[in-house]
Amino acid sequence: MTQTQRTRWRPPPVLAKYYLYEATATYGFVTPVFTLFLVWRDLSFTQIGLLGSLTAVVVVGGEIPTGYVSDRFGRRGSLFFGSALLAASLAGFLVAERFVVFAVLYALWALGAVFRSGTIDAWLYETLQTQFDESSFTRVRGRGAAVNQWVSAVMMLSAGVLYEFDPRFPFAASVATLGVSCVVALSLPAVTTTHDDGEESIAGAVSVLKGHLTKPPLRSTVLYLGLFLGVTSAANTYVQPILTGPVGFPETSLGPIYAGFTVVMATSGYFTDEIEARLTTRGAIVCIPAVVAVFLLVPLVVPMAALPAFVLVKSARTVLPPLANGYINDRIGSTNRATVLSAASMLYALVRTPLKPLTGVVADVATPFVAIASLGVLFLLGAVLVVRWEMPVRDAASPAD
Repeated sequence: MTQTQRTRWRPPPVLAKYYLYEATATYGFVTPVFTLFLVWRDLSFTQIGLLGSLTAVVVVGGEIPTGYVSDRFGRRGSLFFGSALLAASLAGFLVAERFVVFAVLYALWALGAVFRSGTIDAWLYETLQTQFDESSFTRVRGRGAAVNQWVSAVMMLSAGVLYEFDPRFPFAASVATLGVSCVVALSLPAVTTTHDDGEESIAGAVSVLKGHLTKPPLRSTVLYLGLFLGVTSAANTYVQPILTGPVGFPETSLGPIYAGFTVVMATSGYFTDEIEARLTTRGAIVCIPAVVAVFLLVPLVVPMAALPAFVLVKSARTVLPPLANGYINDRIGSTNRATVLSAASMLYALVRTPLKPLTGVVADVATPFVAIASLGVLFLLGAVLVVRWEMPVRDAASPAD
């Protein structure tokens, strides 16, 4: 059996630990009820949108420093602190009641997310590069996403029932899960990264980012993906109010519905490399978002189409990050890898910062259907402008390390 076959069917211990990390780095218990919980706490859609923008602002400010910390001081510590901060944030939801308290908890959540952002992909790519073959990144990363989604699906099946007993129960269960994630993060083997003496500071890291993200082939790719991820992040806010409102599903059905979403997402993640092989990297990254954006328009006319539209949104958000991060990884050197990946996440957050409160206003004034349709139109218009300016996912030689 070849090394590639062994990695695919019977992962070696180091990759088994990675899959275990993905299995515990989840908050599936709260995902199906998160927006309902905030509405239960008497927050408006506009306030919920503002909280989403606050998260994006913290991400924008924190991605480069936390990526730098990961590059300079190690991946495991960043992953541990990320999970710990996420657990602390969800613990706060157990007692929070006022908007200002939720704002603090959202900021804490965002800080935990940025500690993990870019770091796990950098750790995985470098582990594959030194012990296996970095060309398997998309496949292994897709498998990891599938593991995460399958475990999340199991959790989601019980989320609605837990919420019915007490809306705080799903949050308590997620705190326990993320506590396990902290332990697993510390058990991951260390990876060795190289550093240039001229890049010892954050200012030096920023100069590296300018060299990568302001030039072809990455600049238009990151902008295109940022627009799509911003639009779909805002659209995800309305899954619960749409399905339990106009579409007519009871709240207790949200767990099974989200579990169904997640099964599709897990399947999509598992076959990410096959999708890339059939569509090519450019075809997948450029075409999939456009198809999803078109489907966001349909529920405005056919409300029941919201369910398949959200399935497409969530599946695309599972497939595209491994493809995008694999594409970016192939075009950057080992120095400041996590910083560059975190900076890409920062740019994604920068795009979505104004979208959540603006669509929140639209949803309050009109309907959530109008809000998600406006997001679809926005993406299609923006995508045309980006493609006319510079085609995303252009071929270019990888820089030397």
